Amino acid sequence: MLNNCPPLRRSEIEYYAMLAKVGVHHYNGNNVDLGTACGKYFRVSGLSIVDPGDSDIIKSLPGDQ
Repeated sequence: MLNNCPPLRRSEIEYYAMLAKVGVHHYNGNNVDLGTACGKYFRVSGLSIVDPGDSDIIKSLPGDQ
């Protein structure tokens, strides 16, 4: 979840995540920062990890170790 996400969108995402029993990670950056972190040249407002593969991305999330 981005720090510049509109409050209504934030609450909707958190609500649906709660219903699906999945975690939500709060990213300490805005949508431009997340796009850059993903290697994209556009804004990224949300990111879903479906299959982490061999990466350590899940281990790097706080509380998921």
